[in-house]
Amino acid sequence: MMKSIIVNAYGGPEVLKLKNIEKPTPKTNEVLVKIKATAVTRASVMMRTGTPYFGRVFTGISKPKIKTPGTDLAGIVDAVGKEAKKFKVGDKVMAATDLKCGAYAEYICLSEDDMILHQPENVSAEEATGIIDGGSTALAFLTDQVNIHKGSKVLINGASGSIGTAAIQLAKTAGANVTALCSGKNAELVKGLGADHVLDYTKDELARCDTQFDVIFDTVGKLSYRKTKNKLSTQGVFLTPVLALSALFHMLFVNPFSKKKLKFAATGLRKQEQRMRDFEKIKNLIATNKLKTVIDKVYALDQIQEAHKYVDTGHKRGNVIVKIA
Repeated sequence: MMKSIIVNAYGGPEVLKLKNIEKPTPKTNEVLVKIKATAVTRASVMMRTGTPYFGRVFTGISKPKIKTPGTDLAGIVDAVGKEAKKFKVGDKVMAATDLKCGAYAEYICLSEDDMILHQPENVSAEEATGIIDGGSTALAFLTDQVNIHKGSKVLINGASGSIGTAAIQLAKTAGANVTALCSGKNAELVKGLGADHVLDYTKDELARCDTQFDVIFDTVGKLSYRKTKNKLSTQGVFLTPVLALSALFHMLFVNPFSKKKLKFAATGLRKQEQRMRDFEKIKNLIATNKLKTVIDKVYALDQIQEAHKYVDTGHKRGNVIVKIA
């Protein structure tokens, strides 16, 4: 038997229930991973709430199809199927399960061909799982959607969050001049990650900023493109991971006739080859200390409701981790 979080309905943190269920057994091409840590990501919150509603096409129309949530994890290989060759018992690994979920548990079975990699020795399980979602999402936007180079002016909204803290570091690695938009209390955090300038959204400092940005990356989907497009350079690009109806309308009917572009991407729904490419890049960056994980709070598995309540406030700094004993 093992402990696992089970959900039977969409809703608030209270739908997350700790249960005892059967411990899985790996198939011939699978590994059994004893999970050490997982993360409360934007994806796991959206899957819990079933919003936006079009996402239920993938997660279940009236209730979740997958009973155990959680999309990222780090742990240790506990058993190996007889045909699995890439990993051995005792290996430290990090993995992304995406729509298959299952990371809110003590154990999980993964195919060796899933999104699973050896964990670098220089980071903890908490750091490894924390960087997966934010790091991979930020990398996909900043490489697939735009061409950032030395001197590019980049504004990152939600700069102190999971995606934002990774985006600052990745943009700086590319040589960009980075402006972080966040609350003033997080100014020192984002400066420490490399931000050249900080704007306090609580004081509406963006409205008074006269910089023209080549890229505006709204990592939290809170900015209005219509209200901020005047902050874009002539051929500037506005990036968002949140597809509002207004954004969809703009991309369909305005983008083709405008030099300024609004771009959306569902990075988790890309082909596995693309996602694995980015996952390996993120792993290499943390292994060489070129990218670091920002961790806000760490909870135990039986505190999963409290962890989600905290993330629901919208004020986390970096990542919220669930440590699994």
